Amino acid sequence: MTSIDVLISCSEEFTPVMGNPGDAGYDLRSTIDISIEPGGRALIPNGVSIALPAGYVALVHPRSGLATKHGVTVLNAPGTVDAGYRGELAVTLINHGQEVFEVKRGDRIAQILFQKFETVNFVNVSELPGSQRGSAGFGSTGVK
Repeated sequence: MTSIDVLISCSEEFTPVMGNPGDAGYDLRSTIDISIEPGGRALIPNGVSIALPAGYVALVHPRSGLATKHGVTVLNAPGTVDAGYRGELAVTLINHGQEVFEVKRGDRIAQILFQKFETVNFVNVSELPGSQRGSAGFGSTGVK
């Protein structure tokens, strides 16, 4: 497994950590107390700023426990943190549940994963080559 250096600015309390060795995601924690009404959303700061190496992206994913137990998820999942961004990370949570969701300072609200990506050169053509699927879209492979 390869590791990369990610520069980080945050207090020790809010340094992202893995839940278990070998996990893909690092937990992000709320720096504030806030209530999210049913159907409501909130932008929640987590006290972390990072600098990624070129060719990498950080992706902010929901925590499955919040989704399953409370109906709370990351609104724009996954959130994208580009290598050039230097501001504080924040997570937009939405409450799809039936009750007010209380976030307390220090609560784990999301997880961040790091991924290498490729850049592309778009080659404009008059027609795309054929494929078995063709232009069949959503649901085209059936329901079972």
